[in-house]
Amino acid sequence: MRSYDIRGRVGSQLTANDAYALGLAYATVARAQRKRHIAVNRDGRLTSAQLESALLAGLIAGGMCVQRLGLGPTPQLYFAVFAGQLDGGIMVTGSHNPPDQNGFKLVLNGAPVCGSALQGLVATTPGEAPGGSVRDVDEREVNSAKSYTTALAWMGMGAPGQLHVIWDCGNGAVGALIGALTRRLPGRHTLLNANVDGRFPAHHPDPAVAANLRQLQAAVLEQGADLGIAFDGDGDRIGVIDSTGAIVWPDQLLLLLALEALETHSDVAVVADVKSSRVLFDEIRRRGGRPVMAPSGYVRVRAAMLRENAPLAGEMSGHIFFADCWHSTDDALFVAIRVLLALGRQKCSLREFRESLPPTASTPELRLPCPEHRKAEVVSEVAARLASMEDVSIDMTDGLRVTTPDGWWLLRASGTEPKLTARCEAVDSAGLARLQRALLTQLAQSGVQCRV
Repeated sequence: MRSYDIRGRVGSQLTANDAYALGLAYATVARAQRKRHIAVNRDGRLTSAQLESALLAGLIAGGMCVQRLGLGPTPQLYFAVFAGQLDGGIMVTGSHNPPDQNGFKLVLNGAPVCGSALQGLVATTPGEAPGGSVRDVDEREVNSAKSYTTALAWMGMGAPGQLHVIWDCGNGAVGALIGALTRRLPGRHTLLNANVDGRFPAHHPDPAVAANLRQLQAAVLEQGADLGIAFDGDGDRIGVIDSTGAIVWPDQLLLLLALEALETHSDVAVVADVKSSRVLFDEIRRRGGRPVMAPSGYVRVRAAMLRENAPLAGEMSGHIFFADCWHSTDDALFVAIRVLLALGRQKCSLREFRESLPPTASTPELRLPCPEHRKAEVVSEVAARLASMEDVSIDMTDGLRVTTPDGWWLLRASGTEPKLTARCEAVDSAGLARLQRALLTQLAQSGVQCRV
């Protein structure tokens, strides 16, 4: 179990019995809050149907009235809960994890069940109750996939009609409805890997990893498309490519999406995680906005957006939130439509927007091996050594973000692995090399030997 959801290797860490127990525990907690009406959705992993069946059995035994949505992306569940005014929902998904893994994302009372609430739910003493039921949702009903795609299509009718967009579903759950959506959007649309296949034969469905975008980059260049859009396995994270094949990173995308709010409102907050570029924070400030740095983790970024009353937020993994999106959730298809609309309003290509930004030299996110018991200690030791140094500014929103005249570097403890997470960004390659040397020196002084 992670802080935000439940994931594990099916057969050893996660079984059908676990799915049943989770359904019964969720039902017990929901009943205590006088909640009974929920939705269940699943992604296309080979084990999702089996886990869904066991989950449903537990929910029914616990007295829940379940609307079964079938196969589709996680945002389809969010939309169903929002549009149907349901009490909650559960998504069976392993997100972007390897094919042999799976898991669950839980929603109750319009918010994710995470942190202490998730721990409490899992630890609860489950109890059965009468009155449980399940029904498959007819496509004409308000919380169906058809209505979800209809809502997106209506929003997208104002997109520029001249754009050629290539959509890479990565054989993930977005493929279940991408055709129904793109047929109703202006412009020309080409689909890649739209057949849902839980083996992910084309490439791993994680757009935060540059290697997973190579097929999309090649297709954009070969077909002369204006942009390419990629999704993770369950459709809540996005990756974007411009017409030159260059990756438009999530922090750059967040700035594009924030421009309308920054142009029409003063002192508007825009939230981004600690891994985001200084260019984003500087540009928001320069345009009269209020940049807010949040800890990494999509639940924490969403919480910061709500706390700051911000219209949108995002993190470098590709989770982007709009406050006006179905209970302020992360919906990559919703974000994709907003990207198309933003390009129309700004009257520029995605390439022109990217090239207008100040240049930087940066590393990708680095994951450096470190013993589990030493992760937090290493970050604290580095912070203590840097505290007395001149020309160094330290932000400890999440780990350690160190700003110097060359740029900045980040060091934080991974929440899921025996590793440290790091990233460096400078104005040019020479500055980047100096930042990397400074990071390695600090790590070495704490006994962590690695290369970046």
